[in-house]
Amino acid sequence: MTDPLVFLHTLGARALVAFAVLLGIWGTYGYFRSAQVSGGFRSSYLIMAGLTALQGLVGLALFVAEQRPHTLLHLVYGIFAVLFLPGAYLWAHGGSKRREAVILAAASWIVAVAYFRGIATG
Repeated sequence: MTDPLVFLHTLGARALVAFAVLLGIWGTYGYFRSAQVSGGFRSSYLIMAGLTALQGLVGLALFVAEQRPHTLLHLVYGIFAVLFLPGAYLWAHGGSKRREAVILAAASWIVAVAYFRGIATG
């Protein structure tokens, strides 16, 4: 019963690492070009935040089904990502356009590391 959920959780984790790295590259490039954050970047960032929450729900379902991670640090990385992405978005939204670009790009890189560490501890 939990095999499809394990597959989804594993696939989702790898996809989110790739997504976060791509957004990190995109955001960093935009920052160094002194360009403001585009609507496409902003919406992609919010999609990543939503997919992270969905990934957390799949992980919660696995946890309830007694498919526990090897270490509870795995949960810490997941909870961090779910809370950090919207927090960074809200914090970046109130400043200058260049500030928004650097915060969202940095948040993408930070969460890419958190996703990777989550995979490593899973």
